[in-house]
Amino acid sequence: AALPLAGAAEQKIQVVTTVTMVTDLVRQVGGERVEVRGLMGPGVDPHLYKAAASDVAKLQQAEVIFYSGLLLEGKMQDLFTRLARTKKQVYAVTEGIAPEKLLEPPGMNGHYDPHVWFDVTLWSACVDTVVKGLGEFDPAGKADYERRGQEYKEQLRKLHEWALARAAELPREKRILVTSHDAFNYFARAYGFEVVGLQGVSTVSEASLADMASLVDFLKQRKVKAIFVETSVNPEALQRVAQDAGVKIGGEIFSDAMGAPGEVREGFDVGTYDGMMRYNMSTIVRAMK
Repeated sequence: AALPLAGAAEQKIQVVTTVTMVTDLVRQVGGERVEVRGLMGPGVDPHLYKAAASDVAKLQQAEVIFYSGLLLEGKMQDLFTRLARTKKQVYAVTEGIAPEKLLEPPGMNGHYDPHVWFDVTLWSACVDTVVKGLGEFDPAGKADYERRGQEYKEQLRKLHEWALARAAELPREKRILVTSHDAFNYFARAYGFEVVGLQGVSTVSEASLADMASLVDFLKQRKVKAIFVETSVNPEALQRVAQDAGVKIGGEIFSDAMGAPGEVREGFDVGTYDGMMRYNMSTIVRAMK
């Protein structure tokens, strides 16, 4: 048998992830023991993403794979199923969420809405899947992952409390969030907003002129002050709606992708889930005031 390489003990676990939110979650739990490579960077729309040959190679070489699930990575789902059949450790982080807490919006044909990270309590429920997955591959690090997982859940508990307090700065009737696509249903339920998306839950279909006209009417009727574009969705249609309705664009918020690691906006590191959530909520509340 070949001798183990010197320093093999220090070799990090090779993990491959999909969207930026999952990448951050695995880094928070894995710490120094893992090397995480995310396939989708800032500004990438997972609904439309197709795996390149280089992605497939990375996934095949990975020791553990984490993805979001609930068909968020629509075009990649079959690939994960195939990889799981080869006895590779493949986990959808959202499998830790109780099904009764998931939303099934009309027009989703019985599928769940995948944008669960906008309710911090649901995202916190995804931590255990990562702890379990890493611990199964690396039993020596199990206690470490469990400790980090607990610490991160505590951080998320504080984030949720903060988000509730920020939302409460707006009177209930002013909490109307208008965005490019329906990514904010869980956010609405958790923090008391009414949400309207120009497109449906997935960004695969284009917004029609009729959709745009009815949104313009809605904005005028409800005297909405500001609407928001998303970093991962082309803003043109929404900019036209804003113009026609005479409302301002209240800012750019993150929906299906976070910012670049270390990117700071308004004092928040939007390359982390915590910072991205704080930036979004602050941007929304400020524009609505």
